[in-house]
Amino acid sequence: MKNLSISAAILFAATLGACGASAQAQGDRPAVVRLDPALDALVSPDARLELVKGGFGFTEGLIWVEQGRYLLLSDIPANVIYKLTPQGEASIYLHRSGYTQPDIWRVGFEQTNGKNPSDPLFEKFYMIGSNGLALDRQGRLIIATWAGRSIDRIEKNGKRTVLADRFEGKQFNGTNDVIVKKNGTIYFTDTYGGLRLREKDPRKGLDFQGVYMIKGGSVTRIIDDIANPNGLALSPDEKILYANGSRDKYVRRYRVLPDDTVTDSQMFIDISGDPTPGITDGLKVDMNGNVWESAAGGVWIVSPEGKHLGTILTPELVANVEFGDPDHKTLYIAARTSVYKIRVNIAGIP
Repeated sequence: MKNLSISAAILFAATLGACGASAQAQGDRPAVVRLDPALDALVSPDARLELVKGGFGFTEGLIWVEQGRYLLLSDIPANVIYKLTPQGEASIYLHRSGYTQPDIWRVGFEQTNGKNPSDPLFEKFYMIGSNGLALDRQGRLIIATWAGRSIDRIEKNGKRTVLADRFEGKQFNGTNDVIVKKNGTIYFTDTYGGLRLREKDPRKGLDFQGVYMIKGGSVTRIIDDIANPNGLALSPDEKILYANGSRDKYVRRYRVLPDDTVTDSQMFIDISGDPTPGITDGLKVDMNGNVWESAAGGVWIVSPEGKHLGTILTPELVANVEFGDPDHKTLYIAARTSVYKIRVNIAGIP
């Protein structure tokens, strides 16, 4: 009955608001499906979803920059990183954020805006830009370049440094998400998404997908039991690593060892039985250890024990989320062509 209720609510939302719906339209209807009373401590029943800005190609990689109090986000088909203020003012932060070579027609798989091909507003494009973004402890931008097939760092002087583009001598295929541990260790996922023909592409490097670690200049594969890895997040104490199963619609959790490798792979939550559109893509964790996961119908809020507490409904499929604003109590949501926000009652991990 809970899944049916969520599906019905999403259908209602879809009929009222199409992609790029106005902030006013979003504010006129409930945005949250409450499945457990514990949700009220995390997000109020009367919380409203607001549109920050629409009109992007495919939004991803949201990251809050506290020093300037703005967001950075990848627009994958545009191959740029945007700077976006909470008031919706957007400017280009970095050109050619993903693939930097001239032959862009050869890379990135084909994607659409989700509309029916018979619709005059139907669009298709290639995913050539960057994907996940992170900041290291020096405030330098770390980029999963996706079609660029590497993990790059933008230095303080603007120079671009490739931190990793190969494992055991073979090139990555599509670096997807990236996070940085407090001690500087970098975790990232690699998929086939940077290739035009994905796993069948003759330019494929590695014959597998996985989760990797960069530490001390070396690259180690730390997770090999997720067929389609995607988003990553750490618990507040950094003793648990969460990793998404993307198209297979699940999240696994791992215990982080003192050397930053992981062990004890466990299923955290499996949403594959929910027919509502939406995959497990990006995720973030709040200060109490709750997981805010892009999933079926919007953003699922999941307790540290793996219990689904409720869902923030969105009019577009969610790719990623980020806590921002000075108190870190605004959840920003990257959903296809738009960025939305909703005020919550719990701060995310800074």
